This record gives sequence, structure tokens and C-alpha cells, in this order.
Amino acid sequence: MKKLIIGLFLSISFLSPSCNNDKTVDENEITYRCPMKCEGEKTYANSENCPVCKMNLTPIDDYLKTEDGGILPESIFNLTSKWNTQNNKTIELKELKGDVLVMVMIYTTCKAACPRLVADMRSIHEKVNNDKVKYVLVSIDPETDTPERLKEFAIENQMDNDQWIFIQGTVDDVREFSNVLAVKYKQISPMDFSHSNIISVFDEDGVLHHQQEGLGVDNKETVSKIIELIK
Repeated sequence: MKKLIIGLFLSISFLSPSCNNDKTVDENEITYRCPMKCEGEKTYANSENCPVCKMNLTPIDDYLKTEDGGILPESIFNLTSKWNTQNNKTIELKELKGDVLVMVMIYTTCKAACPRLVADMRSIHEKVNNDKVKYVLVSIDPETDTPERLKEFAIENQMDNDQWIFIQGTVDDVREFSNVLAVKYKQISPMDFSHSNIISVFDEDGVLHHQQEGLGVDNKETVSKIIELIK
């Protein structure tokens, strides 16, 4: 699976007419694109929703107009979904703006892959050793993983401090977020899921910079990218 890496800077190609389904788009027309680049550079003539992640398509001109302090079009902070934390607080992702974010999708009753993903997150945390980073664990089983259960899990795994954030959302919001991260999951029994094993790194503006795929892999590149984003 290819890594999904969204760069900080806009391609110079945004300044010239874009191609939509092999047709030349008039430079005076407004064209739209998914802010998460789910379909690469594909553009649309209408302001509908991305067929992949369902986010609102963004006018390409907006990529050149984002003011300091605003939310970049490719940022996950554009998602308006609300999430419950392990401390039973309701938040939006944009409230995490200002910190480098390391995110993974798990479920607490998992006995196979998820404990190893949690161990990988803990390993990254220990190597980075910087309080400017938040580690966010998103449940793919929101019906079981209530805020109370997430709190228990955080305590059991010694991840019960301000740097660790466990969140629970609706089934639809979890599915939307998994599409944004290119994480695939499927419920295969009442208490079991198959899922991708991906850890994602976002900068303080919520823009994706790096993904680590696999279990127990060498996390040197991931740690280096996090440290780079902190500076």
C-alpha cells in the first residue's frame, strides 16, 4: 500500500488550468478538489462532496488564499465531526491544532494487532520524548469503546496523561475518518475487526506528513519526521 503523504507546499500546477476527465478547464472557471487529495489531483466542476471521504470539495483558488491562523484546505481540522474522549469530554479535531499529532485506529477488545500498535505508539512516544506531541487513538468500535472503557484502557496501558487522547465517535464519523487516513477496517464478528495497521503523523496544522505501516516495524523514519515537525 502506498504511503499517503501530503506536502506543506502547493504545486505550481495549481496556478495553471487543471484537467478534469481529460477535458481542458477554462482558467476563469472555478474548479474543485478534495482537500485530502483522495483522488490525487482530480478536479470537479461542481462543489459537491468527495466520493471517497465525503468531505466538501474545495475551490482550487482557496489553496492560495488561506490566511495565517486559518485552517488549510488539506487539514483534518476541516472535519466537523464531534468526538468523545476518555475523560468524557466532547471535542472537535480542530481543538488539537497547535500540536504535532500521531494517530492510530484501534479497538480495545482486540487481542492480536492492536496491542502491538499500542506498543508501537508507546515506543514512538518514548523515543520522541517531547510534550509538544499528542498521541491520538481512535476507536473503530464505538459501540463497545465508550469513554469509560477508553479510560480504563488508558490506565491499564499507562497512557493516562495529557499527551494521550482516546476518542470515540459515531459509526459514520469513524468511517469518514478512516477514509481520510486510508485505513481499511471491517467487522468480521460481533467483537472482532480486521483492519489496516497504520500510524499517521500530522503537523500542528493538521496536515498529513508521514504514515508508518505494519506491526513492530523500524520506527526510525517516523520518529525523525515527528522531531522535524516539532522544530
